[in-house]
Amino acid sequence: MGILSGYRVLDCSIAMAGPFAAQRLGDLGADVIKVEPTSGEWQRHASAGGASGNKINVSFLSLNRNKRSLAVDLKAPEGRQILLDLVKDADVFLQNYRPGVAKRLGVDYETLSAINPGLVYVSMSGYGEDGPYVNYPGQDLLLQALSGAMLSAGSADQPPQPAGQYLVDAITAYTAFEGALAALLHRERTGEGQLVQVNMLDAITTLQMQELSVFTVGNKPQTRSAEAHAHCYIRAPYGVFKTADAYIVVAMAGLDKLGRLIDEPFLQGLNDEADSWKFRDEIFACVRIRLLGRSSAEWLELFRAHDIWCGPVYGYADLVADPQIAHNGTFITYDHPTEGRVKTPGFPIRFSKTPAALDRGAPLVGEHTREVLEGLSLSQVDIERLLAAGVVGAP
Repeated sequence: MGILSGYRVLDCSIAMAGPFAAQRLGDLGADVIKVEPTSGEWQRHASAGGASGNKINVSFLSLNRNKRSLAVDLKAPEGRQILLDLVKDADVFLQNYRPGVAKRLGVDYETLSAINPGLVYVSMSGYGEDGPYVNYPGQDLLLQALSGAMLSAGSADQPPQPAGQYLVDAITAYTAFEGALAALLHRERTGEGQLVQVNMLDAITTLQMQELSVFTVGNKPQTRSAEAHAHCYIRAPYGVFKTADAYIVVAMAGLDKLGRLIDEPFLQGLNDEADSWKFRDEIFACVRIRLLGRSSAEWLELFRAHDIWCGPVYGYADLVADPQIAHNGTFITYDHPTEGRVKTPGFPIRFSKTPAALDRGAPLVGEHTREVLEGLSLSQVDIERLLAAGVVGAP
């Protein structure tokens, strides 16, 4: 029994943020039905990094485990009726259509809540359900740029630096996941469903709670320095430093102690709080030069022995092979019927009594269409007729 066993989620989302949120619900035991076009959801045809698969590309595979696929044409009246019938017994409906599309399809909150007042309806968008940016594309890089985050790191004479992951999509997924769980808890207490609205702009903005409060409350300008400081609101030294053979990171080290360890007289005797801001560029520059003299392993061993916060700069190959990652069981490995042996990140929250589980890998397009329709008590004759008419699809 998963913590959400017995709950049904209708996942009408595409790309990353919506499917990732729905997958989290499935990891906790919910019966997630992925409602996708008969040609397959967009992500099936747009593989990140060019990583294709046998029948399912890696992008789709990574975001759609623990789901059943219902391939249905929602523009066809009979197809829409299938979804409305499923809504009657659903607990969560999740969509990230562009604003206005759900209404045109007849699957907006007002319509569905009239059918099922206890429904938790999660609506995800790029910038909000209305407003001046309502029709702008909600794409990760565009939101990273708009959020201001790119100008919190790096040197002043270099271009803004995007995050190395799909940051806005990921945090929006977690926000929607959190919102769905909170609304389900409210329903358990009151029996009342509700509309939950999540947008990418608010998700990435509120993620910067501390930084933006320093700006809005503390009145500290967001000023990048000449050196490639890792964050404009953290005292020096703070960043990535080249060594004789690789790179390491050093974070907020005591200046006097660090100065003695790297044999840098300038740092010795400086005040950590006052001087680390006053001489931020000078501190970064002298640390940068000194660290070129030894290997990463040598510096890490020395710094850790003296309680200097430091660490290696990993690539993915290093991360996957890391002993703490292995100890934590961060990755899960399973056999997929078409993609073979799959190793992928698992579920990051540990529950002592209701752990997350992997029940199925990502489905083929419409792999569970027949099964879902049988659950609606449709006859085999009707199912075959719908398949022949192209209203629904199955392998």
